[in-house]
This record gives sequence, structure tokens and C-alpha cells, in this order.
Amino acid sequence: MTGKGSFFWYELASPDPAASEAFYTAVVGWTAQPFEGGAGYTVLNAGSEGVGGIMAVQPGGKPGWNGYVQVADTNAAAEAVRQAGGQVLYGPDDIPGVGRFAFLADPQGASFSLLTPSSQGEMPKAAPGAPGHIGWRELHTSDWESAFAFYSEQFGWAKSQAMDMGEMGTYQLFSDGGEDVGAMMNSPNMPAPTWLFYFTVDSIEAAIGRINRGGGQVLMGPHEVPGGGWIVQGADPQGVMFALVGPK
Repeated sequence: MTGKGSFFWYELASPDPAASEAFYTAVVGWTAQPFEGGAGYTVLNAGSEGVGGIMAVQPGGKPGWNGYVQVADTNAAAEAVRQAGGQVLYGPDDIPGVGRFAFLADPQGASFSLLTPSSQGEMPKAAPGAPGHIGWRELHTSDWESAFAFYSEQFGWAKSQAMDMGEMGTYQLFSDGGEDVGAMMNSPNMPAPTWLFYFTVDSIEAAIGRINRGGGQVLMGPHEVPGGGWIVQGADPQGVMFALVGPK
């Protein structure tokens, strides 16, 4: 589901944007082009549709992927996050020709952003399983139950199936607009709470080869998941964690 209250844009803060562009375009199959509205920002496209971007990590910032949630009013939404125990780390501020955004952290410390686009209406919805689009969103946190309550209050997400992962605990799926789009779980081995985004590829086996040739590293997988898909988690050459989903 793509609309207000949904993740719709994914951005990499990289210590080496040119190297990151070369790696991800090869691994995921994105095409890249400079952003017309400002220097130093690269737009990533799946086919003819923009899905994300790459920029240099800012002084004092940390490399990593960040997701943007579309909201009707960034100022009001950022204040609601603050009142619910989250942090407003930057903004709200304007991106000329794009919209008004803010960079935040949830009460457990996982970062995400808000954006109110300058253009009216909802962002287009990608076809399910389309290569280059984001196929899953996974929150690794210290208290998924509190985190779910926070995101449900802010964006209207709903609980879906809960999967028992044994010693790993509960893997709680969540839905957005009636569609399962991600999950939350406690991950004590993660350095800090974080969102992990799964990029859809045409073949997991082929993508693993591209990761290795590009200087990245496979950290976990490939593993089969319900529905017949396969996943891997990896680190890019700059050490940033990412994940892939697709047919084997």
C-alpha cells in the first residue's frame, strides 16, 4: 500500500556515494540519475519510477538506509511523534520542488523520516514483486510491542499474523491498508534499533553473485520465507546493512 501513512521513499546516506551507486545499481538493477533540484543527490529508479536516492552522509551522521513515510502535514506529524516519545532529529524543513520533511527517531531509537510531497495526491503503487521495488520492511528493535503501539498510533498500521520464531521470539507482521507490508521483532544482537528494507530482485542466486563481485558480503541466507520467496541480508562495501527478496 502506498499512500498517507505509508513508506514510499528509501534513501541511503553513504560515505562514498559513487561507490554505493555502482554497487546497488549492479546488485538490485536500479538505474541512477542526478537529482535535477540539487547537486550531490542521486535518484534511484526501478524502470521509469523513482524509488529512492543516495546522498553523502552528513557530518555527525551515520551511514545507512532511511525510509520516508508520506504524511498530510509534516509539522503536525512530527509534533505527534515528539509527544508520543519519539525524537525530532532534524526539521521540519523544505526541499524545494519536493516537499516538507523531517528526520526522526521512534521511542526505541530507530530512525525514519516524514515527507509531505509538494504535489497533491498519493504516490503510485508498485506492482507486487516488481524488481527494484521494496518488497518488505522489517523493524529490528528492543521492544516490538511498544514500537508497534507507537507506529499504529501515528500511521494506522494494524497487527497481522504473529509468527513464533522460537528462541528469537515473536515476528509480528503488520499491515497497511489491509496489505501485509512488514514485520517487527526484538533483535538484541543488532547494534541499535533499525529499519531494514528488502529490495526485490529477479533472482536471489544471481544477486548473491553480484554482491560478491561488487565487494559486498552476505551476512545471512539465502533462506526461504512463507509464500515461496527467498531472502538474504548483507552488507555493502561501505558496511551498510541491506536485504534482498526474490525468487531463488
